Amino acid sequence: MFMRYQPTIGLEIHTELKTRTKMFCDSLNNPDEKRPNTNVCPICMGHPGVLPVINKAAVDSVVKVGLALNSKIATFSKFDRKNYFYPDLPKGYQISQYDLPLCQGGYLEINNPLRQGSSEARKKINITRVHLEEDTGKLIHNTGGDTMVDFNRAGVPLMELVTEPDITSGKEASTFAEELQLIFRYLGISDADMEKGQMRIEVNLSVAPEGQRGTKIEVKNLNSFRSVERAIDYEIERQNKLLEKGEKIVQETRGWDETKQATVSQRFKEEAQDYRYLPEPDLPPLTFKSEDIVNLRTTLSELPQAKHQRFITQFNLTSGDVGTLIANKELASYFENIISELEEWFKEENQNLNTIERQKLYKLVVNYLITDLQKLLYENKTPISQLKITPENFAEYVKMIYQSKITSRVAKDILLKMFNTGADPSHLVEKAGLQQVSDESEIQKIIEEVVKDNPKPVEDYKNGKVESLKFLVGQVMRASKGKVNPVKAEELLKKIL
Repeated sequence: MFMRYQPTIGLEIHTELKTRTKMFCDSLNNPDEKRPNTNVCPICMGHPGVLPVINKAAVDSVVKVGLALNSKIATFSKFDRKNYFYPDLPKGYQISQYDLPLCQGGYLEINNPLRQGSSEARKKINITRVHLEEDTGKLIHNTGGDTMVDFNRAGVPLMELVTEPDITSGKEASTFAEELQLIFRYLGISDADMEKGQMRIEVNLSVAPEGQRGTKIEVKNLNSFRSVERAIDYEIERQNKLLEKGEKIVQETRGWDETKQATVSQRFKEEAQDYRYLPEPDLPPLTFKSEDIVNLRTTLSELPQAKHQRFITQFNLTSGDVGTLIANKELASYFENIISELEEWFKEENQNLNTIERQKLYKLVVNYLITDLQKLLYENKTPISQLKITPENFAEYVKMIYQSKITSRVAKDILLKMFNTGADPSHLVEKAGLQQVSDESEIQKIIEEVVKDNPKPVEDYKNGKVESLKFLVGQVMRASKGKVNPVKAEELLKKIL
């Protein structure tokens, strides 16, 4: 019988910071610039005799991350030179941090995806350090075999977060990375878009008998959460098979081949001494007073986990619905603005809704946001920041549905028109004459016409074919252009038949 080994996994997560300029110069930090070598200057190109200047906004961003992750913020920190040669590194060394990073320690609790429903449903992933450095340029490989270098990215502020080896599976790793990405976006320090390379993940992994540490393998530059998960699961299995056959694991750097769905060897792993770290002589050390840290802490916005718990408590929503809302900071904010508009309506119109009625209204808002509106945003490739529907108009729209002024069928048409035009829902309903028909005598006239025009389904229903009633209800809805409540239509149809 083969022996299965225990995996030990740590992550290194590199994130480009959202600052106006680069880390040590005033060249623009613009990840969307398509023209190569446009945002460059003598400093980020490593010309002789130039002097770097520290970007304060980048430093503040890293400290905010440290505060959000319960790290110890250094009162004294410095930059170092990390020496290695690569075509996309203009100076031949990278300005980074080594022994005195900005943030040390800390942790992030995640939902343990493999232990849901147990006492271990939450897991703490400890942080080793968070430090600041500069990014390299970008290599562009042409089909003809040539490799070009674009230095627009060279010198962009790059934050590196290193975890303790607390992770034991691919799913845990991807869950942690997704939660971290959300925190970065809520803090406003980075868009952390993995497709654009703004967030890159490296995995350090070994397998060994329980209680022991094996030979560490690094898997570089994973650019999607799915790749992180699959690369880890593949590497665990690969190393298990080697050990079971009595073979040794060789310390190396590997990459993830998306086509083969496998890790592939790239090079032997460098050690810290190979980089010949030395203090950066052109930059002063960084010192922080306690009041500086307190001031930065006051600027932190509500973090995703805190917002998640508040939404559940305040609005009695399901964890799944809340997860969908807070996955997009702008959507969560849009939801709260809608609720604020509805609260004003409660006050102005003396709507003394009890707790149950309010919760129904909140749930109605969530349903239309998550299903109908999200679908329109996705189909039209529209970010919520460009949505034409104001929170006030969306609140009015939900209120009309709640008060049965329009049917659910009409509601879909109205939402589409609001999405395209940003118009007021009341105006759209009035203009199109789509107010819900509630007068029973008027509904009865429509039903009598439908019964008259559809003798066969009527006869089938009378003979016990219950499904014929649904067809007749559909005809009533069609005849009324969706203005009749289908429940009311079915109720009156039964009486008449």
